[in-house]
Amino acid sequence: MGSYILRRVCSTVAVMAMVGIFVFLLLRLAPGDPAAMIAGKSASAEVIARIRQQMGLNDSLPVQFMRWVHDILRGDLGTSIFAGRPVLELISQRLEPTLSLSILTMILSATVGICFGIIAAWRAGGLEDRILTGFATLGFSVPVFVVGFFLIYFFAIKARWLPVQGYLPIGSGLWPWLMHLILPSVTLSIPYVAFIARITRASMLEVLSEDYMRTAAAKGASSYSMLFHHALKNAGAPILTVIGLSFAGLIGGVVITETVFNIPGAGRLVVDAINSRDYPVIQGVLVLVSGMYVLINLAIDLSYTLVDPRIRY
Repeated sequence: MGSYILRRVCSTVAVMAMVGIFVFLLLRLAPGDPAAMIAGKSASAEVIARIRQQMGLNDSLPVQFMRWVHDILRGDLGTSIFAGRPVLELISQRLEPTLSLSILTMILSATVGICFGIIAAWRAGGLEDRILTGFATLGFSVPVFVVGFFLIYFFAIKARWLPVQGYLPIGSGLWPWLMHLILPSVTLSIPYVAFIARITRASMLEVLSEDYMRTAAAKGASSYSMLFHHALKNAGAPILTVIGLSFAGLIGGVVITETVFNIPGAGRLVVDAINSRDYPVIQGVLVLVSGMYVLINLAIDLSYTLVDPRIRY
């Protein structure tokens, strides 16, 4: 157990190191000079050279990289080129909407997806299975922004049940906060519900065909006991894996969803920073998002020990 945890932690550190190198080189080697953008189009070569010297862009890449890592370890993600404010401050202002949307989406996706997958597996070949399989196929096929506009039209414009766009912090009240997140969370969760449901169905069908499940049925075990006490626990590892991997797709989906629903989150911040080539902001957001993704996957890996005792030994 201890060696398994140590291996996973060491691999996490190695992955974060590679992510840091990739993010640093990706932005440093991309076309465009941040010093020239700060100076403006009419700036002279002397002014641009002075700004490059002040930003340390004339140093070698290894020196720049070590300085950047040292600042990150001190909690300094740099200063925005155009806003003139600390990157960590800009991200912290945009983090609540993105985290709220992401967490609510994953809770909804995991809960509904697992339930759909269990029902489809238990009624394999039946009407419920065909309906849920068709929904899963449709969920993969329809783009997120199309679903978003569809839900806005029917539930916000026509029915007027929910707000069309915007975001209210949780400090404004639980229900107002939730009202502004229902439509974007449902929009973003549909492909993940379909993905988790299909994996859950396949894993459950494999477990339900095992000999020990037939033995449990012969001993008179109830359907609830067979599904949740025996089948779901043994099928848990693939389901946990797909929930962890869903966060990778969630990063791209959040950007689109925040744009459609006008949510001032970290995704919108990244888009604005890319358009203006604000390197420190792009680097800061990518590092934080990558770190969160790696830590979530580490938690998923460690949770395998709860559903599969064989990993402990």
